[in-house]
Amino acid sequence: METKFRYFGAALSQKLKKPFVHIVFGARQTGKSTLIRSRLPSDATILDLSDPRERSRFAASPGLFMDLCRSLPKDERSRTVFVDEAQTVPALFDAVQSLYDSDKERWRFVLCGSSARRLRVSGANLLPGRSLRHVLHPLIHDEYAAEDQGQAQGRAPILHLVQQHGHQDPLFPRRSLENRLVFGDLPGISLLGSDDDRAEVLKTYATAYLEEEIRRESVVRDWGYFLRFLKFAAGDAGGIVNLAAVSRESGVAAQTIKAYYQLLEDMFTGFSLPAFSGSARKSVVSSPRFFFFDLGVRNAAAGIPLVEDTVNAIPGSLFEQFVATQLWRKLSYTGSGQLSYYRTTDGAEVDLILESEGELIPIEVKWTENPSLRDARHLKTFIAEHAQRCRRGYIISRCPYVLALDEAITALPWWLV
Repeated sequence: METKFRYFGAALSQKLKKPFVHIVFGARQTGKSTLIRSRLPSDATILDLSDPRERSRFAASPGLFMDLCRSLPKDERSRTVFVDEAQTVPALFDAVQSLYDSDKERWRFVLCGSSARRLRVSGANLLPGRSLRHVLHPLIHDEYAAEDQGQAQGRAPILHLVQQHGHQDPLFPRRSLENRLVFGDLPGISLLGSDDDRAEVLKTYATAYLEEEIRRESVVRDWGYFLRFLKFAAGDAGGIVNLAAVSRESGVAAQTIKAYYQLLEDMFTGFSLPAFSGSARKSVVSSPRFFFFDLGVRNAAAGIPLVEDTVNAIPGSLFEQFVATQLWRKLSYTGSGQLSYYRTTDGAEVDLILESEGELIPIEVKWTENPSLRDARHLKTFIAEHAQRCRRGYIISRCPYVLALDEAITALPWWLV
């Protein structure tokens, strides 16, 4: 299968030339292994620790890894060593450090994994000062073919967060907004030609893949309780986390629920959006919002019907989660800016607050083709209350063009996110 264009992949070839250890994380099925392999030199050494035999061999004797690396021919360029599912043998990180410290130019190590929990819990050596950490996410909009000439010309992302990379790889086939709201943006899902196939693969992901990954972490003692939590957390995704409410619904202690949320984050299948903390108001809500990393996986885990008609039932919620995840992915790739949300106990709220280079940029997400200043009342209030750092706000909607609603409020089409 031909390699498709990925922002991460477009920059990876250049990044691998830097004399660091490269640690690549990402959820299952985001295409980490396929993408990395496509960027490696033809003579790279590849170890796949998802193979139980390989995993057992190096877990029993990490020194074998050092012997293997030292046996590689010496030449004028660095020899690339790629270890897939590296987190399954944390001791290899110590071996990599020893090799790297002995000769920073002889090898280029690329370590890939789908969970950071085992490394964090075991106190594994994450090679401080020696490594660059990367996270691969599901697709962003710029990795899809443009729907029409208008979208093709509107590729400059919102607020110029992502730098365009020159590339020759083909883009992923275009899919409608409604299709992506239901089936998400996993690369493999996007390449399937049938929605029925997409639905079956996502259901499998939400059961078999997640179960296999979580069981491998050996952290969930009662699988039935976790499944109840997972369905509730998926159904409530995008909302403010209420540990007490989830505990009542799932029958699991609040502290355990907190650990379950952390597990999803460690596996890169979810992320928390903090409450905005720069307000002088005392009534600001402080609990985070939790999002699944991909809408398709979220919908499957929540038991939501995987058909496009689902959008008609909950368009606003799906659209807001879509915009939040798109921005989250882009901020992760650029490594700049922070995303939060704003809500007070007396009803004032802004869906997303982007903080970039000292500027606050409030964003409202509206499922409408005709945004107006009526949709911007909370934006205008936020701008007025934070005038020293906030000059403009945006409404993300389904409008076909960029619309200047007044001197401070602009409505943007969703594909410019």
